[in-house]
Amino acid sequence: MKSLVYSFFLFIVSCNAQVKDGDILLQEDKGKYSLETVVEGIDIPWGIAWLPDGSLLISERSGELFLVKEGEKTSLTNVPVVVAKGQGGLLDIAIHPQYSDNGWIYMSYSGTESGEKGSHTYIARARIQGNSLVDHDVIYKASPLTTKGHHFGSRLLFDNQGYLFFTIGDRGETDENPQDITRDGGKVYRIHDDGGIPKDNPFVDVNNAKSAIFSYGHRNPQGMTLHPLTGELWTHEHGPKGGDEINKIQKGSNYGWPVITYGINYTGTIITEERHREGMEQPLYYWIPSIAPSGMTFVTSDLYPEWKDHLLVGSLVFQYLELLKLDGNNVIERQKIASDIGRLRDVRQGPDGYLYIAVEGKGILRILPE
Repeated sequence: MKSLVYSFFLFIVSCNAQVKDGDILLQEDKGKYSLETVVEGIDIPWGIAWLPDGSLLISERSGELFLVKEGEKTSLTNVPVVVAKGQGGLLDIAIHPQYSDNGWIYMSYSGTESGEKGSHTYIARARIQGNSLVDHDVIYKASPLTTKGHHFGSRLLFDNQGYLFFTIGDRGETDENPQDITRDGGKVYRIHDDGGIPKDNPFVDVNNAKSAIFSYGHRNPQGMTLHPLTGELWTHEHGPKGGDEINKIQKGSNYGWPVITYGINYTGTIITEERHREGMEQPLYYWIPSIAPSGMTFVTSDLYPEWKDHLLVGSLVFQYLELLKLDGNNVIERQKIASDIGRLRDVRQGPDGYLYIAVEGKGILRILPE
């Protein structure tokens, strides 16, 4: 009887999704393209970024950071020690907007303290000297440490004003972290490039609050990008069973998890009856069933005229790249690209205008339009 009730609940949620999202069915891709392997031999490539000279940096979740220059792949030394457990490890990377002047690269990873148990998301910066990292500087440590091995979040992004944004998932502490601004986890954060806190962050004057928090009520955001026209910050996050979301991030806003959600527990049990609550933001779009989104970018290159100004999102569970065609903030069409390619961890547009995808077990591939 319970399974019937839960099935009916999921049917109702799905119907709500179809009404909200216009019953948008996933279509096979219509584009003509081929895939070219650029870098091989990386088990779980988590993040990719380019240096000004065109060299490619690739983080591997087990803890290696690769530099690919003129086709040669080098594993850099003196990389931070990571806790490669569960979903943790060496995660995203980002390049300082003024890298040519200061040489800073930024990393997110699951870190720990000497003699302590557990880990949490750390944000650090360093410089590359030869084939090694130097000048290590940890600029944010989330706390408290936990032995749970999931929901580290960890996307990194500099906005157009030079602020560094990063995400941290709820770390599996659903009831404690996302709605509590005095605790790390389930948040989007904004800091200066040296770890300092912007004076206009929304909770700097709130007693005991984590002053780096920019928004809260998130589950596990693993995609973050800037809208190319408005400069607005967009994220996506993993829901539970159903209810993956795309959100437009606004300062100080609450995105509802776990008070409101379009998903249910993996066991089929109901998390909450609420889909809306005053004072909590609605997603721009949500997926039912979940696609397990990872990586996200807007296409701005003229190399892909049919995809330009639209959004690309990687799917871990269904192993494809999803194109979401937009009309303003509304998703009006979905297309599947690179079907059955593998667990797609990241997607970025390179400085050469081509699109690159990071695929587990394959490495980095370039999408070549025909």
